[in-house]
Amino acid sequence: MPNEPMVAQLFLVSPQAAEPHAFAQQLARVVAASEVACLLMRRHDRDADEYRRLIDAVLTIAQTAGCAVLIENDTALARETGADGVHVTGGLTPLRNAIAVAKPGLIVGAGPVRTRHEAMTMGELDVDYLFFGDLAAPADAQNRALAAWWAETFEVPSVLSGKVGQDAAGCEFLALGEALWSGAEPAEALVAQALQSLESA
Repeated sequence: MPNEPMVAQLFLVSPQAAEPHAFAQQLARVVAASEVACLLMRRHDRDADEYRRLIDAVLTIAQTAGCAVLIENDTALARETGADGVHVTGGLTPLRNAIAVAKPGLIVGAGPVRTRHEAMTMGELDVDYLFFGDLAAPADAQNRALAAWWAETFEVPSVLSGKVGQDAAGCEFLALGEALWSGAEPAEALVAQALQSLESA
């Protein structure tokens, strides 16, 4: 009997306009309505204090719901706040540094990954996942194809930046970002819709 196809999990990416109190309330409704595997807290142009306040506001809400919280490019802050890991955007050198400091206690992921060579080079390191497509917007056709190739060929889990109603191209995770939080429909309804689409694919 053939194996059933894997159902992708949801990987949320915080929006640029996230504000601690409002975003925490929004996230609480989302994780109460649907199962979310992971939340990447983007830093954008926030200073250290602003970023820390945002992380502190959502950490317990996410983790209590079983949602891992990842910090962008700051392994020390991930440890200090009690977050679950770090997402590295800066290429191979910072990725190697993060792995050396964070492992084995923290999750370490990387991306956006732009080429097959870059994916294979990063995938040879002790990474927990690779991210394909833009962190703020759904992947274009080229990056979807790259993600699908990786997911079919390699064991390191992959995250595809996508949108509600879209399949995950064989990746283990579908990432939802800016459009999710700023849409006309409540984010919790969109997340539930996205999860339902993945389960019925």
